[in-house]
This record gives sequence, C-alpha cells and structure tokens, in this order.
Amino acid sequence: MMKKTLIGTLALAGLCATAQAAAPARPPIVAVSHLAIYTADMAKSEAFYVHDLGATKLPDPEDPAGVRYYFSPTQFVEVLPLPAGYTGINRLAHGAFNTPDVAAMRDYLIAKKIAVPGKVRQGADGSRWFDVTDPEGTVMQFVQAPATPPAIPANALSSHMMHFGFIVHNRALEDGFYQQVLGFHPYWAGGMEDDKPTWISLQLPDGRDWIEYMVVGTPDTKGIPPDLSQATLGVFNHFALAIPNAEAAYTLLWNGDRLKGQDNLPKIGRDAKWQMNLIDPDGTRAELMELHAIGKPCCTPFGAPDPEK
Repeated sequence: MMKKTLIGTLALAGLCATAQAAAPARPPIVAVSHLAIYTADMAKSEAFYVHDLGATKLPDPEDPAGVRYYFSPTQFVEVLPLPAGYTGINRLAHGAFNTPDVAAMRDYLIAKKIAVPGKVRQGADGSRWFDVTDPEGTVMQFVQAPATPPAIPANALSSHMMHFGFIVHNRALEDGFYQQVLGFHPYWAGGMEDDKPTWISLQLPDGRDWIEYMVVGTPDTKGIPPDLSQATLGVFNHFALAIPNAEAAYTLLWNGDRLKGQDNLPKIGRDAKWQMNLIDPDGTRAELMELHAIGKPCCTPFGAPDPEK
C-alpha cells in the first residue's frame, strides 16, 4: 500500500513539473511604444507635436482616422479624433509597450488568466498588437513593431519617450497586474508630501523605460474623480520625453518660437531631475525630463538604473 502511495505521489509530482514546464514564458517587454490620446482639433494637435515637439507625422496604420507623431522609429504619440458626441474630459485612449512577440505575450496572459481578445491584429505597416484592460479599466496595448520600421530623422529635442503616466486609485490592485503578472519593478516613488507617495514609478522588466501611477482618490474608487478638471487630468495622464540637458532644450524651444501659449519654466522636480512641462491643445502634458538626478530625490531612493539615453 505504501509503495502504491509513493508511486502515486511521484506521478503527481511529475505531472505538476510537466505542467509548469509547459507554461508559456513571458516574452520581453522592452520599451514604451506609445501613448494614444484624443483631440478635439487635429490641426492644433499637429502644430503642437510637429512644430513644438519636433515629431515626424505619419499615417496611423492601426486607425485610419488617427495620426502618429514619431520621436523614434518605434515610439510615438498616436492622436485620434474625439468620438462624435463625446462630452467627457478624459483624453487618454491607451498606453502601449513594445515586445518582440505579441502572439507569445497573448499566450502568456491567457495562462495567467488575463482576459485577451480572440486574436492578434495587424496594421497596414505589418505591425501586430492586441489590447488588454488593467484592473482599474485603463487600456494597455502590446505592440510588435513591423519588420521594417519607418525611417524617422533624429529629433533635436528628444528621440526617446521614456515613460507615461495615468491615474490609479488602488496601488496594490494595479501592482497585481503590472508587477506580479508583467514583471515590472519599482523605480521611484514620491509626491508633494514626503510621507505620502502619490507618484509611483515602475520600470519595465526588460528595459529602462517606466510607467507612473498617478494616485488619486481612495483605493475603493475607480474612474475619474468627479471633482477633477480636464486640465488636472491631462497633467496626470501624461508622457515624458528624455532630454540630455534642460537648459539646451529650453533654449532650442525658445529660439524656435516653440513656446507660444506655454508658461512652464524648467525646474528641478521632487525626483531631483531637471524637467519642464508643455501642454498640448487638449491638456495632455508632455514632460521633458533629464535622464539623471542632480542630487538626492525626495521620499525614496531610486530602486533601478536610469534610462541610458
């Protein structure tokens, strides 16, 4: 009887080991791909992204109604026309990450019991992608770049989108997805008060770009707080471009007459990095940020290396 029990236990252990070995591995998540936002005026957005930020305008292979403003061959802001009849204040459509194999990413998320669409979609340029919804309802996209990305000229202001941020209420709930499932890890956490972190940065598992939780409300709430203005929401739902030097970036913008309507000056942020903010016509914040801190940050030390360039 004991022999049979031992054989059964060994067989069960073998089955478990086989099941674990067969579980799909997570493919790399290597960089931020893009932030997709809505606009009420496509022409005004073009002036901001092309003239002011220096991005390259190209058609949107994912949505013919949209436009892409590229900062590098694989990083861009996707601008979509505001849906007809829409009266809300949110201008964030989705965030997106680059991965070399979206089909494998979809299989991985299925194994982790994350809801995914029935198939991977393909764009007119050969890129492939699919969307998921995070625990608080924010849409995130995984993108596999086309075999031949577009040729994008170097941008004197910035050629690197190094993070994007979005509102979050329940940090622990979101961590269950971004950290436990996707493998993101802490980079920095801070806020206006030293002992109350409300800006939570998580670095990608296979690159040095990051996402930023912009914590609002209380953990038991979701969606846009009723007292939040469109301007403040646009500050929270933002993207950041890496700059090597804030003085040089501001000088470039000043001399190029690219600061009309902007009233933010370069400053040292709570993370001890030089930065400045430009606001697009619909209120979305474009943060220009130096790669490295000039001193000790508030609140917490950096928990991972900075982006390199």
